[in-house]
Parts: sequence; C-alpha cells; structure tokens
Amino acid sequence: MNRQVEQALKARQALKVISGLNNFDLSRVSMIVQAAEAGGATFVDIAAEPNLVRSIGRLTSLPICVSAVDAQQLAKAVQAGADLVEIGNFDCFYAQGRLFSAEEVLALTRETRTLLPNTTLSVTVPHILPLDEQVTLAQILVENGADIIQTEGGTSSQPTHSGILGLMEKAAPTLAAAYAISRAVSVPVLCASGLSDVTVPLAIASGAAGVGVGSAINRLNEPLAMVAVVRGLVEALQHSLTYSQV
Repeated sequence: MNRQVEQALKARQALKVISGLNNFDLSRVSMIVQAAEAGGATFVDIAAEPNLVRSIGRLTSLPICVSAVDAQQLAKAVQAGADLVEIGNFDCFYAQGRLFSAEEVLALTRETRTLLPNTTLSVTVPHILPLDEQVTLAQILVENGADIIQTEGGTSSQPTHSGILGLMEKAAPTLAAAYAISRAVSVPVLCASGLSDVTVPLAIASGAAGVGVGSAINRLNEPLAMVAVVRGLVEALQHSLTYSQV
C-alpha cells in the first residue's frame, strides 16, 4: 500500500477526493486534483483512463486511485501510473438503473486481484444490499484480496430536512454501513458518498479509517471554493480525533 495512504488510514485521518468515475474532462479533473492537494487531502480518485492518469500524474504529488467496474481498465490505468485501484463508485450508475449484485462485485474483485496481485485494491460494497448482506460481502471480499472496503449510499438517500439534520439524513446509509462493516473486517473501511464536514466526524466515530468525498467538492466551479471545502473536511477529520479523546 502507498505509504502516505497507509499512514493516514492507520491514523484514521485519510481523505480521498473523488473527481468521478465518468469524469474524463482533463481540465475539470485537474482543477479538482489541484484543490485536493492545496487543501490537504491524502489522495485522489479519478476515472481509470490511462491518458488521464498520465496527465494527472504530472500535475500532482498525491497518490492516485483509479475507479472503474472493469478489471482490464483498472490494469491499464495502473500501467499508466495509478497507485491504487477502486472497484466501485457505483452511485453514478444507479440513476441509469444499473445495479451491482454481490456476485458481480465478487467476480470483479477476483478478476482484478488476478490481474493486479500487488496493487492496493479497494472495493465498494453496494448499499442496495441489506445491511447484513453488505457485512457478509465485505468479509468475503477481504478473503478474496480486498485491502480496503468502501461504503456508499448518499446519492440514494432522501433527506426530508434542510440544514444540519438534512446532512445527517443524507449520510445515514454510508454511516450505518461503516459502523457494521468496520466491526466485521480487519482491513480499513473508507466511508464515502453523501458526506460533509458535518458528518465526517460521525464517519470516524462509526469506525471508518477515512472518508471519500466527491460531490461536495466537484459540484463547485471556483478553485478557491474547492480548496476551502477540502480544508474544512481535513479540519473535521482532525476534530473527530479530538472528540474521541474527550
């Protein structure tokens, strides 16, 4: 595992900034990655496209994770310089009616591990599964080579309130998964999807070793605003440790 990522996960301070599995716009991805680095993120997560990986690799010193639902794509991205891979970011497919079963995720994991035996492998557990099935799948994924388990659920949650209460409602599915899965597996759990600076401390309290944040950053259009959000998330992670020691 990349040393920078490993240390942050052990300290329960990892912040992954996600540009989007289907975001191939180099200028847009570059803006997000530069904001991630300026704001103090641990690593970035970009689409598994070799040319994009090469371009971003020249732009940042941050470790690069690539996301896809195709093992061959992930392997090509690693050849292009990616540091770690992620099977997942399934959220972007749900609106299209594309769902991922436990069997499909397991098959992807096995194929990816065969192609990339020495690359750090993160796998998202689909939140569309009942929570007990998410836990079982996470355990099986670890047995089959997953180094990190990622949770999700933010895009499918339906908050009924605005403000802080709404932010907590939006994060509830991924927080619940992080709580249950982190108690059942020995590898780090990355809590992602639907998080904000309000709910990042809750993710750590739920057992996560780090968080992944995408839309809270990549929906913005101003680089300074992006940097400010990243810094706010980093501060929220730091405060989460302070709270846990009180």
